[in-house]
Amino acid sequence: MDLFNSRQADELATLLALSEHGSFAAAGKMLQRHPSVLSKRLGALELRLGIRLVERTTRQLRFTDEGQRLVSQLRHAVSLISQAEQEAAQGAAQVRGRLRLALPAAMGRLWLSTMVSEFALAYPEVSLEVEYSERFVDIVAEGFDAAIRIGELSDNRLVARKLCDHRRILCAAPAYLQRQGEPKTPADLAGHNCLGFTGLHSYPEWKLTRDGDQQSIRVRSAMVSNDNEALLSAARMGLGILAGGEWLMTRDIDSGQLVRVLPDWQLDADAGVYLVRPSAKYNTATTTAFKHWIEAAFARGAPWQLPQP
Repeated sequence: MDLFNSRQADELATLLALSEHGSFAAAGKMLQRHPSVLSKRLGALELRLGIRLVERTTRQLRFTDEGQRLVSQLRHAVSLISQAEQEAAQGAAQVRGRLRLALPAAMGRLWLSTMVSEFALAYPEVSLEVEYSERFVDIVAEGFDAAIRIGELSDNRLVARKLCDHRRILCAAPAYLQRQGEPKTPADLAGHNCLGFTGLHSYPEWKLTRDGDQQSIRVRSAMVSNDNEALLSAARMGLGILAGGEWLMTRDIDSGQLVRVLPDWQLDADAGVYLVRPSAKYNTATTTAFKHWIEAAFARGAPWQLPQP
């Protein structure tokens, strides 16, 4: 689709102003340009189109038939543009249309999908497009309206709202601890099989904190993966000690399939779960409605939260 450039837009605006005000002086006052500038614009327009649009005399302007037809069509075009702008503004003020979300895959499937479905039921005119992925999506370049992110944020182009803290804890199956013994200190982890999540920024080093004290342990693993749920399955089967999000293991802890290891310690104490958006300005009503919805859901407490040890 060919779009006219700013110079062409100035020429067409000059023609409309002349039609409305009847003289270069009056049109120049309205456009805040000297009459001689408008005369040059009109001449350039006529030269580009190869037709005479306005007959000039010392006392008045007279539009040719071609000039009158062009003015009529331009007025219609201006009306369509104005209508399109009004519809766009009205649509942005209503909770409807498409909403593109990027969610972390494992957490999304386990916990967030229910929240998203509840939002969709509450706003039936919204069409949701949800991508579940462990990759770090560029929501600006890829056109997402919002995303949920885990960990620490580094992209200063984004507007972020912390929904809750993110605690990474250590767990293992009772069968594993019966065979290998239970570690009493972080240093004891060096003698254990520690299931490694390669998405952890410090891997293969686990940085454990407790009350301001931090200890770094380089762990060994019989299994590493970029998939949390695969590591969770391995931990259930007694393969080793898993360091993962509280959200990942809380159901298995409740059922007794996993038990806490070093419960006073956690990984990445400053991490969080965030709602991020490309900009705080010009958000649609739909994006704002989702923001309020998810904030209200987490204000009641993260659904996976375990009691503090």
